[in-house]
Amino acid sequence: MSSDHSRPVERELESFERLISDISSQFGYLPVDELPGAIAGTLQHIVEVLEVDRSTVFEFSEDGSTIEATHFWAKPGVAPMRHEDAAALDWYIGRLRQGEVIRLSALESMLPAEAEAERDYVRRTGIKSNLSVPVLIGGRLVAALGVGSFQHQREWPDPLVDRVRLIAQIMAAALQRRRHELALRASMEEIERLNQQLRAENLYLTEEIRNTAGFNEIVGKSDVLRMALGRVEHAAPTDSTVLLLGESGTGKELFARAIHDRSPRRKRPLVSVNCAALPAGLIESELFGHEKGAFTGATAQRHGRFEIADGGTLFLDELGDLPLDLQSRLLRVLQDGEFERVGSSHTRRVDVRLITATHRDLDALVREGSFRTDLYYRLSVFPIVLPPLRDRREDIPELVWFFVARHQRRMGRRIERVPRATMNALLRYDWPGNVRELQNVIERAMILSTGDELRINETFTAGRQGAAGRSADRTLASVERAHMEAVLDECGWLINGPGHAAEKLNLHPNTVRFRMKKLGITRPG
Repeated sequence: MSSDHSRPVERELESFERLISDISSQFGYLPVDELPGAIAGTLQHIVEVLEVDRSTVFEFSEDGSTIEATHFWAKPGVAPMRHEDAAALDWYIGRLRQGEVIRLSALESMLPAEAEAERDYVRRTGIKSNLSVPVLIGGRLVAALGVGSFQHQREWPDPLVDRVRLIAQIMAAALQRRRHELALRASMEEIERLNQQLRAENLYLTEEIRNTAGFNEIVGKSDVLRMALGRVEHAAPTDSTVLLLGESGTGKELFARAIHDRSPRRKRPLVSVNCAALPAGLIESELFGHEKGAFTGATAQRHGRFEIADGGTLFLDELGDLPLDLQSRLLRVLQDGEFERVGSSHTRRVDVRLITATHRDLDALVREGSFRTDLYYRLSVFPIVLPPLRDRREDIPELVWFFVARHQRRMGRRIERVPRATMNALLRYDWPGNVRELQNVIERAMILSTGDELRINETFTAGRQGAAGRSADRTLASVERAHMEAVLDECGWLINGPGHAAEKLNLHPNTVRFRMKKLGITRPG
């Protein structure tokens, strides 16, 4: 290195020590998408510390047969190393492949006779000094770091070479990590593409498998859904009254059907009544029936839903909307199995299993006096919490394809792909209308989509923050907490093992611990 441009090696080494410290911590955790910018900054720092003109990172192919200049930084007016130039330097690349450090303080005089392409490159570019350090990982050449000086010659002492080699190793390891992660991403995208194709080609078979599995249209594999289905399995063989708690659109009628289909009453009818959908004056007649002439418009005798469900199951949806005066009659049927039709004094007996559901806060209704306390306790013998869709987002992709399969047969359409951006939008949305809202969005999207891709309106979430049902969340959490505490107390707070809490809840022990932590459940004392 000429005296006009020299600087103490000690200062260079100190600067390199600081650079090594910085990048060794930075590159280990930096997201791979940010690595190119960080490497460019490091190469600029190397040029400034060494007072040279260019630094370049070369990457070798997996088999080491080809080399490519992938990252560089050069001072203004200095041309970067081109790929075709690097590929033509046979002597230079050969030394690197053998794991040799190339340090040439005076390129024109130090190149051997066989380095003809290298001599030509020196004459064309005017480069005077060069240091190149190869990096091997696992015995395989993966990269090299080259530094070039075009303005003056300089020496490359051993301590400096050692530090350049260490920086090269740090950058090469980061690049190798980036290469592997990008390859993994590409593989995952290909797997997702094949999975979507497989879903599209096997929609009918998938639905058949679901039906065979026994829960028909209850789609999903999330822990919270499996917990609810586990409760269904426990309740179904009994004759106990079941209370389904959940926001509107969570599939309460599907759960009622699942309970009935697994019960000894499955050969008898499941009769459903939505208490919120009937005018208050008609609910009594709907439930208990009426005699001819019992009221204006009663032109014929009519059997009520309790009579129709005799021997089977009656599902009362939105029970929280049942008028107070009818609650006492419902309690009597639950206790004694007896009732009278409207306009009749004849007592009738029925054998009905009752499943009820509500999205309302029954505790609050009891405190307000609009719901009978004795009826509440009678109905809540076995509560089952139905999770809102925002608490089981991992089920959304499977639900999307389920609804695509359902609607495309009817519409005569064939959807084969759901773009990642579309699926991400569906996953991000809070779904205040839950599964019912998702079904409507998918049906609307299928009407508007053209071709084999499902497209949703990008504004479908505008102005909707998913605030609905927040008060119900507290009620669902309190019911789930109370049930888990009761089971744990019954099992002596033992989670693992036969007959203990995990088995009774039909959950993995780790899932029980996770739910306990989330719900703030701790063992008393």
